[in-house]
Amino acid sequence: MLKPKSLTYGQWFKKLGPGLITGAADDDPSGIATYSQAGAQFGLNMLWTVVFTYPLMAGIQMISARIGRVSGHGLASNIRQHYPVWLLYSIVGLLLIANTINIAADIAAMADALKLLMGGRIHFYAIGIGLLSLLLQILIPYRRYVRVLKWLTLSLMAYVATVFVVQIPWIQVLSASLWPTLSWQPQYVMTVVAVFGTTISPYLLFWQASQEVEEQLMNPGQEPLIVAPIQAPDNFKRIKIDTYIGMGFSNLVAFFIILTTAVTLNLHGITDIQTSAQAATALRPIAGEFAYFLFSAGIIGTGLLAIPVLAGSAAYAMAGAFEWSSSLELEPMRAKGFYSIIATSTLIGVALCFTAIDPIKALYWSAVINGVISVPIMVLMLLMASRPEIMGKFTLNPALKLMGWLCAGVMAVAVIAMFWTIGT
Repeated sequence: MLKPKSLTYGQWFKKLGPGLITGAADDDPSGIATYSQAGAQFGLNMLWTVVFTYPLMAGIQMISARIGRVSGHGLASNIRQHYPVWLLYSIVGLLLIANTINIAADIAAMADALKLLMGGRIHFYAIGIGLLSLLLQILIPYRRYVRVLKWLTLSLMAYVATVFVVQIPWIQVLSASLWPTLSWQPQYVMTVVAVFGTTISPYLLFWQASQEVEEQLMNPGQEPLIVAPIQAPDNFKRIKIDTYIGMGFSNLVAFFIILTTAVTLNLHGITDIQTSAQAATALRPIAGEFAYFLFSAGIIGTGLLAIPVLAGSAAYAMAGAFEWSSSLELEPMRAKGFYSIIATSTLIGVALCFTAIDPIKALYWSAVINGVISVPIMVLMLLMASRPEIMGKFTLNPALKLMGWLCAGVMAVAVIAMFWTIGT
């Protein structure tokens, strides 16, 4: 009896797609700043947050992916078909605002990182980054562009590598990860909420569902699972592996960022980190030139990955809301509305870098908006994934449903805690 051939690393990499890219895009420059602040301010006592959120993040992203793959439509299209239009427009409008602010913050962080590595003027870098990202999305078809995004995920390895150039007390790390010292001080609660909000973001839900639709359209013979249920076992297995690996990669990187800043900045009394570039600069005299270079280079690589996801998820949402053609595989003239949202959000993001708007405050309000809309989006997703008219016979199983509602509940508590800390 012949044994089945084991997959090579290259074949495994080809199988990964929406989940890997979605997870990696979660560690954008703004996220790096949040994780750096968490590690610098509270040391090892913030490591538990990314361990705790991993199964929640994987569960809710898997539900998002299933909705896209089973129905053949993104989240916004499904909301438009089955729920009040005012709810759809409210969610999509807030998502567009939050994503645009996030794009601006990411571009500013990347420009700062380039200045750290090469010198020069930040504004020139901001323009170049924005235009490069925009042209890549517009000019390269999805089937080729997705390969670029997959390779960009490797830039996150910079944050894994930094751990090997600093001394780590691994016993303390394990203890803090599993038995943390918690606090009800407002600043601690606010940082936990920020980490949760950064890790489980609404734009990732819209992106992964839409990417499953893109993958189905790109592969001949593939159909929405509601009309081709025979294709379900292979696709559900792929989605499960892809999502667990993608979210695991995302949270592992977040873990290492918190760890690196905890054992360097926090131990040296540097507790106020506002940007990812500031974190890189602070690392330089403590961890050395190599750690500084890796941290700075990682900011640029992750930004190039995250900006298309931020702009693309907003475009998919708007296109779904207004029934526009939407695909990165389509030529711009065949999807004018879709590409106009990508262009507008990216260019506004660049323009905000030239204003007097404080990017940190803007990012704060972006996090507030994301926190507010994340809970209703998750609730809608869970309701949609339980409706036979949307999912056919592939409605959520009890385990995945439990994980989804647990994630929505945790985020609801986080949002309440956020407003409580604002009021104190």
